[in-house]
Amino acid sequence: MKFQHTVSYAAIITGLAGGLIAPATVHAQSAESANEGNGEDVIVVTARRREERQIDVPIAITSYSAEKLEQQGAIDLTDIGQTTPNTTLEASRGTNSTLSAFIRGIGQQDPVSGFEQGVGIYLDDVYLNRPQAAVLDIYDVERIEVLRGPQGTLYGRNTIGGAVKYVTKRLPEDPSFKARVTYGTYDQAEAVVSASMPISDIIRVGAAGARLSRGGFGDNLTIGLENYNKDLWAARASLEIGGYGEPILIRISGDYTKDKSNPRGGHRLIPGAVSGAPILDNVFDTRGGLNDPIQDIEAYGLSMNISANLSDTVTFRSISAWRKDDTATPIDFDALPAVDLDVPGLYLNEQISQEFQLLYEGDKLNGLVGFYYLDAKADTLFDVRLFTTFAGLTAFTQAEVDTETYAVFADFTYDFTEQLSLSLGGRYTWDERTASILRQNFLGGGSPTFGGAGIPFGAPGTNFKGNANFKKFTPRASLSFKPTSDHNIYASFSQGFKGGGFDPRGVGVNAPTTNPSGVPSDAEIASFLSFEPEEVDSYEIGYKGSLFDGALNLALAGFYTDYKNVQIPGSVACTVSGLPSFCGVINNAGKATLKGVELEASARLGRDVLASGDRVMLSGSLGYIDAQYDEYITNVGGVPTDVAEFRSVQNTPKWTASGTFSYSTPVGEGDLYFGTTLSYRSKTNQFEIANPFIDQKGFVLWDANLVYNAPDKRWSIGLHGKNLTNKEYKTSGYTFVAADPRTGVIIPGPNGRPIPTLGPEGTLTAFYGNPRQVFVTAGVKF
Repeated sequence: MKFQHTVSYAAIITGLAGGLIAPATVHAQSAESANEGNGEDVIVVTARRREERQIDVPIAITSYSAEKLEQQGAIDLTDIGQTTPNTTLEASRGTNSTLSAFIRGIGQQDPVSGFEQGVGIYLDDVYLNRPQAAVLDIYDVERIEVLRGPQGTLYGRNTIGGAVKYVTKRLPEDPSFKARVTYGTYDQAEAVVSASMPISDIIRVGAAGARLSRGGFGDNLTIGLENYNKDLWAARASLEIGGYGEPILIRISGDYTKDKSNPRGGHRLIPGAVSGAPILDNVFDTRGGLNDPIQDIEAYGLSMNISANLSDTVTFRSISAWRKDDTATPIDFDALPAVDLDVPGLYLNEQISQEFQLLYEGDKLNGLVGFYYLDAKADTLFDVRLFTTFAGLTAFTQAEVDTETYAVFADFTYDFTEQLSLSLGGRYTWDERTASILRQNFLGGGSPTFGGAGIPFGAPGTNFKGNANFKKFTPRASLSFKPTSDHNIYASFSQGFKGGGFDPRGVGVNAPTTNPSGVPSDAEIASFLSFEPEEVDSYEIGYKGSLFDGALNLALAGFYTDYKNVQIPGSVACTVSGLPSFCGVINNAGKATLKGVELEASARLGRDVLASGDRVMLSGSLGYIDAQYDEYITNVGGVPTDVAEFRSVQNTPKWTASGTFSYSTPVGEGDLYFGTTLSYRSKTNQFEIANPFIDQKGFVLWDANLVYNAPDKRWSIGLHGKNLTNKEYKTSGYTFVAADPRTGVIIPGPNGRPIPTLGPEGTLTAFYGNPRQVFVTAGVKF
């Protein structure tokens, strides 16, 4: 539906700041000013790659405005995971910058090249192909949208769980300046500055910079570094030509991030099997001795977005981008001073993408057609250094897995009447994966790539070059019925797929073979290392509504998903050419069914309660998911066996919930906001196999915020508290101990402790969410 009035982004954000972000995202905002049905501020999203009222979009969406994120003291992308139903967003184990994302039971936490994400991350409509540097820090942001359910038609491969869209701010027409500083516990010290100015009637330039730092929550007791600290610089610059009434808008932007934070070391959950090293009291302390290479993460990119109104009904868009990120990280799996299971690693990623869209907006028909191209290179290099009777045994891997993807897509909505509309769309994708994988053993030290003095030993365990091609059509259909403009009842069907590829940690010489010589053929190695794409069929019904003149807003969605060819990557202890080692294992284990319900609501409990102009609000979200494997085939004693009854869907708590009580009131010429939030997540399995050491029981987090805004929001000051009860909770971990191959039950040794499978000390380590933090923010803008 084409808007009958002009809606500027400034007006949109003003609406978001004052009230409910829309019936599908109601918990993120208070409720008054976004009464879409009575002509007040309209909440606009771009979930279907075109501007629409959020209530009109037949997709489960949660959206967070910039002002609300600042009000809640949000620091980075993971902060919104606690209040978004059926969503997990976490920093991945050893760094602050690599993202593990799951939506509705689908995602990926293995960051090496070759494995694809199940949740797409987008920066200004540019897809981030790798999870490294995807924990985006929140600055210079206009809004963040979380789209739940497969988005394969409009967003393509690797969005089978959903998509997260990070949208940066447009440059205003007038000169502007904004600054924010933060100081808090653990020596948290941050500064964010942005400025822009017009240099002609149609040309504007702007820049934003951020310095984000924090001391560690604990210490590395071996090498003397702070553990879980933050040391990051970031910048973004933009040039805009046109827009604001002009038929053409050209937006060129570049961003740069440098993360010099120390490596995050895990907390051992069992004593050292040989050294007897005890479990440390502070879960944020570690003893890992590896600090080579020095941790260093650098990410940068350029993009150009062009929008041209060719007529009153047709708009052309082009989105061009180049991105690169390099990560050097030392991963001490065993978290002990000596070499037991140490993995220095490099992740080197680069991508170029191009998208063209042609949008049509008519009286009854609206939609778009498009073309997408991605050329991405992902190179992962790492040593696996083991303490063994073969002193200084290292397995070195260099795996480059490249992706070239083409896609054409279309999505249109036809309004039969003002109440009834039908949307149909589809995407056809051509996907080519090319892999070059080398694995070589070294004795006497690490590989030369990481400055080691090891000597090559034996023939390579893997020396593979190959490619695979995949094609897939992913359709989408939805039917919407709107009794009035304040209510939308919809039903939808969508498909999605996640790319197949090659296991970069796989060992070619271990491939099953029928050759009498015992040496596998090239075809057998390719089959052993490769895996097929994942596929989902998803069905959803939902309701979005605004009731009682905007006093109550609801969004309710129920979904059922058939999940096929589920990819299960992992690493296990193994033997390669008679030597103990570390091997990748992956297969398309089988099938899963994911079904659940999501509710988001916001209610205005009162107005003018204690003072004229005040408001009392209650908002919240509730997510329930029943995620079950129907089939899970694994090798048990050399026999393919279905172990589905003993496996769980990882990083997917059955229940997620949050509730926010808030009170806002005029104070002097400004306004005062107080809000307090409780969020709950039920038991979470870190992997498919239950593990009582690293799995997290259900827990509650409590946050609170007190913010004063001066007239016209020229300056503000806020006090923020996160995890105020100082709850200790695990977010991820590593496990290399003996377990029953069928049930997954950990097998105890004679001393009652787990039996190590890789390295004599045993590896069971966990990583934890942030402890209690309290900080003050102050901001000014002109």
